[in-house]
Amino acid sequence: MTLTKPLAKQVSVSSAIPAQAGIGLRSQHHRDALNQPIRPAWLEVHSENYFGNGGIPLRDLEAIRVDYPISLHGVGMSLGSVDPLNRQHLRQLRDLIQRIEPGLVSEHLSWSAFGGRYLNDLLPLPYTDETLAHLVARISQAQDYLGRPLLIENPSSYLEYGFSSYTESEFLNELARRCGCGILLDVNNLYVSCVNHGWQALAYLNDIAADKVGEIHLAGHTVNQFGGQSILIDTHNAPVSDAVWQLYQTAIQRFGCRPTLIEWDADLPPWPVLVAEAATADRVMEQVYAQAA
Repeated sequence: MTLTKPLAKQVSVSSAIPAQAGIGLRSQHHRDALNQPIRPAWLEVHSENYFGNGGIPLRDLEAIRVDYPISLHGVGMSLGSVDPLNRQHLRQLRDLIQRIEPGLVSEHLSWSAFGGRYLNDLLPLPYTDETLAHLVARISQAQDYLGRPLLIENPSSYLEYGFSSYTESEFLNELARRCGCGILLDVNNLYVSCVNHGWQALAYLNDIAADKVGEIHLAGHTVNQFGGQSILIDTHNAPVSDAVWQLYQTAIQRFGCRPTLIEWDADLPPWPVLVAEAATADRVMEQVYAQAA
């Protein structure tokens, strides 16, 4: 059932994303976003879910945009692929940007397509000079077409390339420096990758260029057993773990308050549970700010 509010271009809320906690909005919670009395400061949606020219999802988002700042988070641009950038995808994203007026637009440091075939995953890249030059060119091309900078998110990974010549944090910093993009720091992804590969999470965090971090993501993960060893999987189907909350506090101490998103994509809980997770992130920011004052 579609929402009852009128179609937006009647945008009444500033597009700017505040340095507070928001929620990743999924279709099951469209009505809650407008009807529940307790609300987060902002919402983020997956861009590709709203690429249609009409229909209920887009009508809902237009109505919701009247009351909330919106961030667009992409999962399908496949920036790391060697296939040419998908012009139709970029055109649909540009149309959505013009329609919704988001405060932030983000994508992933990954690839997901080859030879015109799309894979249902965000796959890791080797961190080399060749990859860096390739991504700088493609991100610059995308930003020029969209008319705005992108935030690029660090991936969660389960395999790494033996011939990488940069650490992931070094690669992200250099990418941001060369093409003017920002960094979307996913603290859960950072933790998952560090545990899986034996990297030092605090060293990674301290390496990231603080002035390039435009947004932070938090999510839940799952611990699986494989070959007698534990591996962390970025499942987005559970509350944020204690270890990730601790790392998030360290991130806020280093970077200052940043727009922070609670991502929950599977086994979705009721709206109040998501709001409570966002409130926890807000409390961490408030506590860090109070200690620094």
